[in-house]
Amino acid sequence: MTIKDFAGLCGCNPQTLRYYDHVGLLKPVQVDPWTGYRYYDEEQAIPFVKIKNLQKAGFTIEEIKGLLDQDNQVIFDAFSAKIAEQEQRLREIKEIQQSYQTEMNEIQKKINEVREKITDAMRDYDPAEEFGIDEARYKEIIDMVDQAFAGIAELDPKEVEYSEVNEEHLDEAGKKKFDFLNDPGYETLYEAHGWQRAKEFFGAWGELETEREHVLLFRGAEGRFGIGFSNTVLGLILAENKGKRMDLSCSTGESPDGQNHFWLLRKR
Repeated sequence: MTIKDFAGLCGCNPQTLRYYDHVGLLKPVQVDPWTGYRYYDEEQAIPFVKIKNLQKAGFTIEEIKGLLDQDNQVIFDAFSAKIAEQEQRLREIKEIQQSYQTEMNEIQKKINEVREKITDAMRDYDPAEEFGIDEARYKEIIDMVDQAFAGIAELDPKEVEYSEVNEEHLDEAGKKKFDFLNDPGYETLYEAHGWQRAKEFFGAWGELETEREHVLLFRGAEGRFGIGFSNTVLGLILAENKGKRMDLSCSTGESPDGQNHFWLLRKR
């Protein structure tokens, strides 16, 4: 029986039979070495029905292979097990549905807590001496950061990166993870050492590339940098790049020599 005739008997497309042959589920009894035509026996319609139904029920190719030579009772039991598995999955989905809004509310609460912590720290911080900006300009930056957090739950994480890493937030593994200077995946674009105030060099690196990850790395005396400082850094850069996708991180920490150091790095 040609593949076309056998497909007609089984009520399927010849392409289905070719696929079953390819994955080793149902091979023809003969393949013409000259033409490549496949030939089937009528009796192969029985394993075809098994394969078709097991596949429709969600069994994998390997699972089907293991069931093909089994009797109907074993296959029936396999269906029962698959039903139980799907029922369990359905229960899990229902639980996820029920907890979805609760988890969304919780994450929004956490976002708001971070938002409040950062904006409060920025309001308590005076950037005039460090960055040379006046009160009106700084208020604009704080408002921009506040609005960014206000809408962060609706933003696609791929579209926005606004992060700030402080030394006190990292354990030993975290410090190793954020050892940007020794990470070959990052290259240094600009650096400044021994400065007193960030305004001495801030922005001297020129325009940052969009769609590229950048890290601003500050090291200084103990307690030199805090949340207000690091988020002012990010806010200033974002304010100068309104409407652009900026992937920024600001890492602060203590320097071994007590001097102030800065590196601007870009992910390769």
